[in-house]
Amino acid sequence: MKVRPAAASLVLFLALSACADAPVDPGAGDGIDHSTAPDDVLVRIEFEGGFTPIEWTYTNMPSFALYGDGTLVLPGAQIEIYPAPALPAISARRIGEPGIQAFLEEILDALATIPADLNDLGFMYATDVPTTVITVSAGGVDRTIRAYGLAELTERPEGMPEEEYRARVRLQELVTKLGTLETWLPEGSLGPESAYEASGARLFAGKYRKVDLPQDPSPWPLEGALATFGETTDDLGLYRCGVVEGSDWTTVREAASRANQLTPWTDAEKTFSILFRPLLPDENGC
Repeated sequence: MKVRPAAASLVLFLALSACADAPVDPGAGDGIDHSTAPDDVLVRIEFEGGFTPIEWTYTNMPSFALYGDGTLVLPGAQIEIYPAPALPAISARRIGEPGIQAFLEEILDALATIPADLNDLGFMYATDVPTTVITVSAGGVDRTIRAYGLAELTERPEGMPEEEYRARVRLQELVTKLGTLETWLPEGSLGPESAYEASGARLFAGKYRKVDLPQDPSPWPLEGALATFGETTDDLGLYRCGVVEGSDWTTVREAASRANQLTPWTDAEKTFSILFRPLLPDENGC
């Protein structure tokens, strides 16, 4: 069958229109290339160290974690009560591909201004403050930058190289901007906020320390002695860490939803404290 010129033009027009309407495939060379796997981190911002109790170290969550499928995980709204709930509030949002592209462009533009040898910005006179850790894996960039006391710097200290000072300022601007995604991501690319549903959690169990505000005890809901749960995590033997997943996590989570951070957990006539740290998509083990 012969195709008339007009019909052929129409076929070509429809084909081009379909291509124009097709979603961006980050692996096909359009836009910034990135993994689309739900457990691959594209960007993570977290804090390490500082003068903090060991309990904070064990339960600390990233302030920002974006995954390949567009899932954004970040701390949720915290309830201002004491004692705080046993389970931390964690939120999740979805970012569409146009938003991911705008987001990665902002990140990569910032990193492009920072020399490749400046991955450890540790020069500061301040002591006992946390280190900001920024990890990026997208667009051919696989980089982790650590900046000690990033938020503490208001002017260039004597002895700090100019390029390091400029890098710190740029990173602080970036961290601040990432806290206002609604104001600059493409309209409609940022989904609503919802509770993050972890598939498992790290549990840190230790000897219960009495508190001034007595709490009702909660029985350990799983089989197996809590005294031998997991493995020792520190030289002092204060806590043992183990991971619960699947149906075990469902059972523990239900019990923990009725508990708080001071709740004594009982098992075999012994009393324990438990810290809960839900796992993020790329995490496993202790």
